Amino acid sequence: MRMTVRLIKANPAAQSNSLSRPEIDLAQIDHRSPAGSKPRAALPVFLSAVSAGFPSPAEDYLEGKLDLNDHLIPRPAATFMVRATGDSMTGVGIFSGDILIVDRSLQPKHGAIIIAVLDGELTVKRLYRRKGVIKLEAANPTYPALTLAQDMELSCWGVVTAAIHQYGPGIDTRRTGRDE
Repeated sequence: MRMTVRLIKANPAAQSNSLSRPEIDLAQIDHRSPAGSKPRAALPVFLSAVSAGFPSPAEDYLEGKLDLNDHLIPRPAATFMVRATGDSMTGVGIFSGDILIVDRSLQPKHGAIIIAVLDGELTVKRLYRRKGVIKLEAANPTYPALTLAQDMELSCWGVVTAAIHQYGPGIDTRRTGRDE
């Protein structure tokens, strides 16, 4: 299955047949801005890191508060989110159902993971750009790289800066993006 993306609550103008970067009404996107439907909340952050190996003694104090909007979205006016589907980017930790945070203000550079429109189809891939060759590379060996030919049209909507992946019992984001 190819990895594709879909806009989350994008306005109708963003779903036009245009291959240029969409004009997105950021107030309509589910990014939990202060004007959004849910209030921002700063969450506690512990001073010590969590060991993924053997447990370490717990710390009895907090480092402070962390607002995920500030941490994940440094440029809110240029940021939107998309939901990924498919398995072509699992090698970089992007799975079906994940929410990708995309920054439209960043220039797509060699090696960046981008949201691209290739011949009218929206996709997420790693950009390869060296010595005049442009490719869109999957992060799954099952999928070959897509080398751009002269007759192909490519547009970059933005650079993926983070992926939100949920864990836990009863969470199935592959179909609905919500708890089941």
